[in-house]
Amino acid sequence: MANDKVPSVGILDKPEGLNDLLKEDRGEDCLGCRVVGGGAFLGLAAYSYFSGNSQLERQRATILASKSMFGMRSRKLGIATTSLGLAWLGIWRLFL
Repeated sequence: MANDKVPSVGILDKPEGLNDLLKEDRGEDCLGCRVVGGGAFLGLAAYSYFSGNSQLERQRATILASKSMFGMRSRKLGIATTSLGLAWLGIWRLFL
């Protein structure tokens, strides 16, 4: 007991690195969790893309008649961007 080293205040006062804490906190996921989570995001991306474009085509005449500053092109870009974001989350969940 007499030989136990007491850490100095300088060592105790130094904060731990954020990346080190995140690696420790992350833990490991089982393969099934990754497959289900990644598949859910990829499925949601596909659903978002196809149903969004379907809704947009059904409302095409109304959108064009409204003379909105957000025409068909910007709305399609919004749907595609949302779907790509969800697909990226699915790929990230599966592999990264």
